[in-house]
Amino acid sequence: MESSGVADMKDFRELKVWHKAHQLTLAVYQITATFPREELYGLTSQLRRCSSSIPANLAEGCGRNGDAEFARFCSIAMGSASELEYQSDHKYADIAAASEDSQRAAYWVSGVRKNMRTVQGSLCRD
Repeated sequence: MESSGVADMKDFRELKVWHKAHQLTLAVYQITATFPREELYGLTSQLRRCSSSIPANLAEGCGRNGDAEFARFCSIAMGSASELEYQSDHKYADIAAASEDSQRAAYWVSGVRKNMRTVQGSLCRD
């Protein structure tokens, strides 16, 4: 019986999508460092939390047993990516959107979501 390779992959660092999600998180931390101090416990915290949730859920899914559990954590990560897109629509995020880091982060959100859909699709076919 041939394996899909996804269930056998226990090291999240082998996932291309995890690397993209990790880079996205680093970019979000850089961008939010420029936000006003009064947003520290509001928008800054929320953006950081949902961005770091993406690679964290991918990593946790890799540590679980089987494709079904991995798919569930991919779904949670996808939800966090959607939340990040929503949170990015706030006024301070708009101010930061002109920066090169913000443009790169927006590109990464799109890439991460695309890669997660590909991974989820392969899990459904297997």
